[in-house]
Amino acid sequence: MSLPTVVLVHGAFADASSFARVVPELLADGLKVVVPAVPNRSLSGDAEYIGSVLAAIEGPVLLVGHSYGCSVITVAGVAENVEGLVYLAGFVPEEGESLGELQGRFPDSDLAGALVATPFPGGVDLSVDIEKFPAVFAHDVDPAVTAVLAVSQRPLSAVAFGENASAAAWRTRPAWGIVATSDHAINPEVQYFGYRRAGVDTIEVDSSHLVMFSQPAAVADLIRTAAKAMSAARAS
Repeated sequence: MSLPTVVLVHGAFADASSFARVVPELLADGLKVVVPAVPNRSLSGDAEYIGSVLAAIEGPVLLVGHSYGCSVITVAGVAENVEGLVYLAGFVPEEGESLGELQGRFPDSDLAGALVATPFPGGVDLSVDIEKFPAVFAHDVDPAVTAVLAVSQRPLSAVAFGENASAAAWRTRPAWGIVATSDHAINPEVQYFGYRRAGVDTIEVDSSHLVMFSQPAAVADLIRTAAKAMSAARAS
């Protein structure tokens, strides 16, 4: 059975290392894995960058996103070689909808009061207050690990929250997802809403926002399930 290449797309305030506990499990299964560094500059720009990564991959792709990365894969996932999507504790917008609009339908999470704005030439970067990072992002993760993550954040440009999604790949691709039920960064109701609207095959995991660190086995299992389902569909 031919398995897809798994492309793991990190979210805001994180980098590719956020998948560090999941990658070894996938490699041990013989899956090909690519974990690009997302610029976190704008939704359209980040999706275009991921599109360039996808264009360099031969064969089918299973595109996995976490948090803000879920919105990125929703746009980038219309690439021809993407055959499935996996959403991890994230935003799943409709075409023409911004993350701000999607979030605005529901009460704010603790993240809203923990953001720090830092001007840079041409814009404003958002990051999470280092002292608040553990409680907001990773209350169930090893504190020693969380301390490193808190000081090594990849900021997100504020413009990304107001930019409309130019596509919704879930309309034409099968999708699987995890709702992190103890998430303090993205209200779980935001996750449920987006997943239901998109017809995502959903499981619930009692986890903080960093579900890949908190529950790596559950994340790896869902990716395996999606990869096998894609391969079976291709073979039928």
